[in-house]
Amino acid sequence: MLKYFSAMTLAVAVATPALAFEPKRPVEFVVTSGPGGGTDTFARTVQSIIAKHELIGTSIVVTNKGGGSGAEGFVYAAGYKGDPYKLTFGTNNEYLLPSVAAVPYKPEDLTPIAAMALDEFLIWVNGKSEIADAASFVETAKAKPGSIQFGGSQSKDTDQILVSSLAEAVGAEFRYIPFKSGGEATTQLAGGHIDANVNNPNENRGQWQAGMVKPLCVFRPDRFPQSDAVHDGKGWHDIPTCKEAGIPLENYRMPRTVWLPAGVEEDVVAFYRDVLKKVSETPEWQEYLTKTSLTRQFMVGEEFEGYIEKDKASVSQVLKREGWLIK
Repeated sequence: MLKYFSAMTLAVAVATPALAFEPKRPVEFVVTSGPGGGTDTFARTVQSIIAKHELIGTSIVVTNKGGGSGAEGFVYAAGYKGDPYKLTFGTNNEYLLPSVAAVPYKPEDLTPIAAMALDEFLIWVNGKSEIADAASFVETAKAKPGSIQFGGSQSKDTDQILVSSLAEAVGAEFRYIPFKSGGEATTQLAGGHIDANVNNPNENRGQWQAGMVKPLCVFRPDRFPQSDAVHDGKGWHDIPTCKEAGIPLENYRMPRTVWLPAGVEEDVVAFYRDVLKKVSETPEWQEYLTKTSLTRQFMVGEEFEGYIEKDKASVSQVLKREGWLIK
């Protein structure tokens, strides 16, 4: 009889699969930017949608660690190897920062979970600028090398990489001035203290509405979808692509990304991918994309990993040319 029960117990144990991961305590959202920034808004939007639709059966705590262009947050999360309760929100800075700065983490210290959207970049000038379009902007830059001051967020980061790529593509020379954030670059441009920036739509929306800045072109393959007017009867769809304007730099985008520490179990990865996929299908997420003019693009697994490799290869060419690569 004892042998019978032992055999039955073994059979049940073998037949019963391991339970899938579900959080049993609060999940920490680590934001690799300061409060109010684009990454902070991204993470808090995901948090609010999860809470509204009860997609996770526990609470979420948001922690801002934006020092060192986001390195502080990645270093913090990387220190919790195998921890399924540390979800980190960033951009392509996760895998680009170690190439240009001596940061105490490697891209492999974090596990890619998903890219949820793509941020677009535009050339903006002051609202009172005599420059009316991208073609005349390039002509001015070529006629007076180094005369145009481009402001951007951080140095050797996404904004400066784009400015360098633009200079190479059109054969011009720009002066790049780094600021702490895209918001600061917007303030400087609106005040006429710099000549241009390459902010994403959401960072300059308010100033465009007020006529303090104006867009010249967008670095995407096609125009923005139709939208309501933002200023002077013009909306995002009315902005030409930079390719249309004769600039041989068709596409430049930044992914909004989510990561876990290295060493987490596959069921943990599957759980969060499923949650984020559900988030991306809600009307609230679509509203967020529309409001911020982000491009819908949900990537996981091989698609996301392939995007990372392609992005790294493209950017590394700029880093090598500029001499920014860490030896």
